[in-house]
Amino acid sequence: MTERFSHRTVVLVAADFAIIYTALLLALYLRIGLEGSVFQLTENSGWSKITFVTLVCLLSLYFYDLYDYLILNNRRELKLRLVQALGTAWLMLAVLFYILPNWEIGRGTAAYAIIISLLWLLVLRSGIHFILGHPNIGERILIVGEGFVAIDSANAALQRRDAGYRIAGFVTDEFEKVEKTVGGARNLGNIADLEEIVKAEKIDSIVIGVREQRGNFPVDALLRLRLAGNVSIEESPSFFERVTGRIHLDMLRPSWLIFSHRAPDTQLKIISREALYRSLALIGMILSAPIALLTAIIIKLESAGPCLYRQERVGKNGRTFELIKFRSMRVDAEDGTPVWAAPHDERVTVVGRIIRKIRVDEIPQFWNILKGEMSFIGPRPERPHFVAQLAREIPYYEHRHLVAPGLTGWAQIKYPYGASIHDARRKLEYDLYYIKNQSLALDVVILFETVKTILFGRGGR
Repeated sequence: MTERFSHRTVVLVAADFAIIYTALLLALYLRIGLEGSVFQLTENSGWSKITFVTLVCLLSLYFYDLYDYLILNNRRELKLRLVQALGTAWLMLAVLFYILPNWEIGRGTAAYAIIISLLWLLVLRSGIHFILGHPNIGERILIVGEGFVAIDSANAALQRRDAGYRIAGFVTDEFEKVEKTVGGARNLGNIADLEEIVKAEKIDSIVIGVREQRGNFPVDALLRLRLAGNVSIEESPSFFERVTGRIHLDMLRPSWLIFSHRAPDTQLKIISREALYRSLALIGMILSAPIALLTAIIIKLESAGPCLYRQERVGKNGRTFELIKFRSMRVDAEDGTPVWAAPHDERVTVVGRIIRKIRVDEIPQFWNILKGEMSFIGPRPERPHFVAQLAREIPYYEHRHLVAPGLTGWAQIKYPYGASIHDARRKLEYDLYYIKNQSLALDVVILFETVKTILFGRGGR
């Protein structure tokens, strides 16, 4: 799993819950004293109210990316986002208290709680910032090999130092290849000395960047280290996947995917998943009906032509279907040959630019989900013209059609809007990761991240 699912993040969420919950209890005591606090907690649903407020605050912290360790490493950004997150949480609570007055917490208690929570959360994250920045703290990783597989794995870890990854060095007989592409790389010795190096450098993980077929592959040493249980040993493709949340196409071997540990989809799981997402699509269609009606009216007022736009897309197992969207371009946007969308595309109307940014143009796709042509989560469906082109250019591209396309997906939340062969290749790496690791837990993360993306207007074009 990627850093998003790590024990480190779970512990941070639990610590935040404890801090905010305790801050609310302390604020209640400071405001009305011990006797009044006991009465509120036992006779006036105080425990439930405090739990409710705490959960709303945690949700706001999540939406402001305060469980992203890159943010924790930037102190100025951290302080700003903490203030914004807690301010937004209490604005949300003010609205909720107006709707549900029985759940209200007093303004004095709220004021104390905000100050206490802010200080404690800042202290917690400053401590994490110090720990993660310490060179001797974190997962010490040894890279075995010198080819592109080893080098790309090392660079991926170096980009995630915020998550506690530390490259101790390389074990290779050809270190000069590494020096040119990995900044600050250390040569720890030759492959023949692997066991001694692991002990001397206090290595936690070994990443294998050489193929077993090569003559210098240290089979006996790795077997002894593995059976001793002192270090974890990983192939480069698995390590790269864990660190980045995507599958490196140049590292990919079919056997690695074939023997992956994903549990098979049972018929019950498939039916339950489809029922869940069609229900969500129905709810989404009902709740978004007023917005959809307003959008249709505005589109008709701005430019001539239909408010809805139908376009052929490739779905599961290569079957085509008509995807429905609100029209965001001029009626004459394409003259026969499909073309990639571009930044600041002149074909996009004024209204179209807005509804694309906030993803309102995709509301009609709830109907595609209800019809079973799409799922709520999966790779975005592409046009047949581009699919044929990309399948020729990119290996494994057609494998993304093994699952139903989605309204949102892992690639959509992890990579900005793409309109080139390079972008399609990178997004395929995220799509393959999703297909390989598909689960309800991952789907829930994607749904929350999608909401965050829509609220902050990221990724649309």
